[in-house]
Amino acid sequence: MREKGVPLAEEMNTINFGLHLTLDGYGGNPEKLNDGELVRKCLFELPDQIGMHKIFGPEVLKAEAANPKDSGGYSGFVMIAESHISCHTFPYRKFVSIDVYTCGDEMNKDYIIKYFTEAFELSDVETNFIQRGTRFPAEDLVED
Repeated sequence: MREKGVPLAEEMNTINFGLHLTLDGYGGNPEKLNDGELVRKCLFELPDQIGMHKIFGPEVLKAEAANPKDSGGYSGFVMIAESHISCHTFPYRKFVSIDVYTCGDEMNKDYIIKYFTEAFELSDVETNFIQRGTRFPAEDLVED
């Protein structure tokens, strides 16, 4: 049910909320993928290099084997004012899964892909680039 006075989505002035890059890396260097300090370094320095602002972290934890697909590795996260960056390594599979999400209007995808490809010596990457919140209201809908 629509709140009184709130226009339908088709009637609102909307903008794009954010951008989300997913990167799945294959054929990585197992030693680098099993290096928690390297994961921490990446999550610490990348936000500054791409114009984002850290507000918490990075936090990196060793993840023990959890199921047949997950033989253990490292998981890390940094909260940025614009959203977050996360990284999950699977050294025994030579694989890494990374998310870079921003509410900003721009993202240097090529730089980010190159950065992680070099950091973990990936031989192949699969990426997805998603526009998030494509009907995000351009103005506040509720007043104080």
